[in-house]
Amino acid sequence: MTGSFQLMKSLNRSIIMNLIRTHSPISRAEIAKKAKLTPPTVTNIVNELLREDLILEGKTGVSKGGRKPILLTINKDSRFVFGVDVGAREVRVALTNLDAELVCHKRSSLPQGFNKEELMDTIKGIIQDVLDENLVERSRILGIGIGMHGIVDHEKGIAVYAPNFGLSDIRLKEELENTFSYPVKVENDARAMALGELWFGNGREKENVVVVNVGIGIGAGVIFNGRLYHGEHGIAGEIGHTIIDLNGRKCACGNYGCLQTVAGSSRIRQKAIEEMSLGRKSLVEELSEGDPDRIDGELVHRAAEQGDSLAEEVFEQTGRFLGLGIMNLINFVNPERVIIGGGVSKAGRFIMEPVKEVVETRALTDKARTTEIMASKLGDQGTITGAATLILAQLFDYHIS
Repeated sequence: MTGSFQLMKSLNRSIIMNLIRTHSPISRAEIAKKAKLTPPTVTNIVNELLREDLILEGKTGVSKGGRKPILLTINKDSRFVFGVDVGAREVRVALTNLDAELVCHKRSSLPQGFNKEELMDTIKGIIQDVLDENLVERSRILGIGIGMHGIVDHEKGIAVYAPNFGLSDIRLKEELENTFSYPVKVENDARAMALGELWFGNGREKENVVVVNVGIGIGAGVIFNGRLYHGEHGIAGEIGHTIIDLNGRKCACGNYGCLQTVAGSSRIRQKAIEEMSLGRKSLVEELSEGDPDRIDGELVHRAAEQGDSLAEEVFEQTGRFLGLGIMNLINFVNPERVIIGGGVSKAGRFIMEPVKEVVETRALTDKARTTEIMASKLGDQGTITGAATLILAQLFDYHIS
């Protein structure tokens, strides 16, 4: 068997798997038609997938003159993948099936002032905890996908620079593959989230989407023609480090006035504390019992839900700054849809309404002003689902390198 034949067979296999994933239940004849492959080619690959237990034969379809076709579906519980979300304060790990449904979900807090070794120990420890529970056969686990904030070299699997950690050159792929002997894929957290939304969330059936992850930092995953866009040096989508105010606050990246300094979750807390220190009365003070350390975005949101004017103003200002960043993205990238995820998106209408108002009044053209803007469907599971999808894509997506 020649190398070119093997490559073609591998591509055809991925095409067939993806058609079954996206159109199931589906017949062999319909696969051949959609994939533009010969019926014998489809039959041979389908039989191979059945032997490997990756797909299932189910009910019969409607006859078009001959025997009723037997319909195929993905055997979603035949294989499993790890998704890892390395957040600012904790590491979350999920074991999922082929439909990104959670089998197990664990989290572990990161220690204060941790170094690279402590970060790796935390990630390895939580993965090992899941493996030790023996929930699935280890031979049925396909790999480990990781969503990591900051600048990521997705080809080498290295976190080049993680500004929220103050760490660089974290060799995630190399260390985890040496420890667990599973393939490892590493991606920026916002791009991982974008991939998750594309496959399982509000990006399905869309070709050009931007997914904005708003937490302590702000990043965006850009989908062009159904593919993740990385840019020449892997920094495409770093919207949080676009500069809004040259004389603004210093950012973790070292610059001043970055978007995340005025629209990230830390700014919500800071703004509420600043206003109260100037004498503003707020439910935030009551809910925090006078302890500033207890104030965070979630608490400010609780106050806003109870009609607190200061809390509402803080979110409105945050939403307007975020709206400016998204408006710039729309003018530059011109996506079909913008999806907002991450912790700040939980504020719902308090964030979304000012974001939409800015876009509707300031975007460049009438059509740009009507760009769909919506919250993530995946919510808290956005990055972890996207991380798992990095591995699923190796099985289903013939475009993935």
